[in-house]
Amino acid sequence: MRIAVPREIRADETRVALDPESCKKLIQLGVEVAVQAGAGGAAHYPDSAYESAGASLVADAAALWESADFMLKVNAPQARPDGSHEADLLKPGAMLLASLFPTRNLEAVTRLAERNITAFSTDCIPRTTRAQAMDTLSSQANIVGYKGALLGALELPKYYPMFMTAAGTTLPAKVFVIGAGVAGLQAIATAKRLGASVTATDVRPEVKEQIESVGGKYVGIDLKQGASAGGGYAGELSAEDKAQQAKLLADHCATVDVVITTALIGGVFAPKLIDETIIRSMKPGSVLVDLGADGGGNCTLSKLGGTTEVNGVKIIAPLNLPATVPTHASMLFSRNLLNFMTAFWDKEAKRFNLDWADDILKGCAVTHEGKVVHGPTLKALNQNEGGKV
Repeated sequence: MRIAVPREIRADETRVALDPESCKKLIQLGVEVAVQAGAGGAAHYPDSAYESAGASLVADAAALWESADFMLKVNAPQARPDGSHEADLLKPGAMLLASLFPTRNLEAVTRLAERNITAFSTDCIPRTTRAQAMDTLSSQANIVGYKGALLGALELPKYYPMFMTAAGTTLPAKVFVIGAGVAGLQAIATAKRLGASVTATDVRPEVKEQIESVGGKYVGIDLKQGASAGGGYAGELSAEDKAQQAKLLADHCATVDVVITTALIGGVFAPKLIDETIIRSMKPGSVLVDLGADGGGNCTLSKLGGTTEVNGVKIIAPLNLPATVPTHASMLFSRNLLNFMTAFWDKEAKRFNLDWADDILKGCAVTHEGKVVHGPTLKALNQNEGGKV
């Protein structure tokens, strides 16, 4: 089997799907690995490191794609500068493993199905104990939370920690984190380590202990109905609960220095939680870091991928934050893919075992035998005007 690793063509992408260490471990299983020349350069993994690991280097991207039995990628396939599409370069019957975010990338999914590609999306891997080591959504969200807390500290015109100086004492900044998934918990922990006073909320009351365990103080509402979608994900709130939550957010945002939003429904789409009224109630000089930007943004005023200022409040909505820490982001992503590959690798036959009875494999499969087999993606395609399966 020939595994191929291309250079990512997304404009803001610096990660690579496989680092030299994981590449070497796959080769030890009896796999042939081909890497596009320069694929790891932006993550500071030189071509020479891949050659030392035993991989072959391929200069031409199209040739690499066409030769792949199993393609490992960071992002979903997308249109190339020459007008062709990466998905159309795969040979029929090939396999693909990447963080596809399939409900966000319906065109790519449709092309993969039409090409008869068996595609797996790592962000759809079930959040079970056994699957934790394969979960790129969690490994990359950890980086998002860390960088989000740092961005808030950099843009705030105050210190995060309390400082006692000869000129007087500065009080610690107040940071409010909305959403206590992986990104939110890391944002809480990082802000706390920097010395801020941290409060946090989530629509899942069961995460109160997790918030407190990383140094935050929980604030929340009494929900009329549960808001957990299972697997560690949050779901939609009822109209009554949304009204309660909106009041809590408005009251609390007005009292803090930094608001960090991390809320995603099902780990994919960002609910709109912060509107102009809340922004205008915040103190001049305060900062909102919208870490839901990749999912559409948690703030109605966010400029996705940029920064804007309203009534003295700076709103930052960064995209693809893991790509700002490319060395470690690639290393963690690569280990996730390696763990996935080895979990289903048949050592005797030296091939990937398509065990459709396995919950992990079945849960993250998006396309197979010319069809879209992922339920939420199929639903999104059917709802999308002109969408075809």
